[in-house]
Amino acid sequence: MSLTLTVDGDRWRAHLRKVAGEHPGLVPVAKGNGYGFTLGRLARKAQWLGVDTLAIGTYDEIGHVAQRFDGSLLVLTPWRPFGAALDLDPAEDPALARRLIHTVGRVEDLHALLTRQPDARFVLERMTSMQRHGLSARGLWAAARALAEHPRARLEGIALHLPLAQGSHLSEVTRLMNDVVAAGLDTTTVWVSHLTDDELTALRARYADYTIRPRIGTSLWLGDRDALRVTATVLDVHDLERGDAFGYRARTAPKSGHLLVVSGGTAHGIGLEAPTGESSIKARAATLARGGLDAVGFVRSPFSIDGKQRLFAEPPHMQASMLFLPSGAHVPQVGDLVDVRVRYTATAFDRVVIT
Repeated sequence: MSLTLTVDGDRWRAHLRKVAGEHPGLVPVAKGNGYGFTLGRLARKAQWLGVDTLAIGTYDEIGHVAQRFDGSLLVLTPWRPFGAALDLDPAEDPALARRLIHTVGRVEDLHALLTRQPDARFVLERMTSMQRHGLSARGLWAAARALAEHPRARLEGIALHLPLAQGSHLSEVTRLMNDVVAAGLDTTTVWVSHLTDDELTALRARYADYTIRPRIGTSLWLGDRDALRVTATVLDVHDLERGDAFGYRARTAPKSGHLLVVSGGTAHGIGLEAPTGESSIKARAATLARGGLDAVGFVRSPFSIDGKQRLFAEPPHMQASMLFLPSGAHVPQVGDLVDVRVRYTATAFDRVVIT
């Protein structure tokens, strides 16, 4: 009756150990929906891996992981002097405060953080070509001057969050590292995201006196897709004749076939689309094709039967979806499982089963 993520436990754990072994200083990233696994489960797996630091997305996520992972917690969202970051009072929970590593991307925020907590732990984020958060080269120099006024401050390193664009990041990273060296900051640790293994090797060789700490999420938790299977349950099957009405909107069947009701709907993230990074002509053509199907009421669903993605009979509901099977297609029975292709970072599963 559920939308279920089933994990081949032995294979998944072997993959996690392999990635950890290949990446010295690994910082697993657990944020959002926990890549489909939930934050708590990933925190426990990070503890099992034996890493000393877990990266999370926001301050609101701390409560999901703090009791399941006993190491340091790096918050990727930059610290600001307002909002959820201020809900954590170092005086009320000094033990948790000592575990937190904040991300700082503005000099004024650095002053505000250290005024509030003089011994705060933090990384300084350098702005990259993503143009999202971070300090400029001059900002790093200003931060170095500011830190001279705060002798108890605990600078844990410099953070670089690079884009996912194709091509090598090495030239950009080299330029950014030159800024780090020139700023004269009292740290030799650099936290990086989205570098390939070859780029990490080259960076470590070029800056041998620096410790490079890769923050890895997707390729860690979801790197072996064959260890993961998502299934939905067939809840009902109905015969349809051409012209029969069905669903919330009383659509009519374009031809005879079967109506399948399966678990998984908008509450799980099924049928909800987000912009993708695809920019090729083929990807654009596929988008136009989907739009044309939508205009006539035929939209391909992520549910597969006999290896073929089936059409939504109508837009998915909160916790279930209706699929149309034409005559001649194999018809599953109530209680059967059908495979579902999902975007893990945008899907909330009813159950996660690790064998």
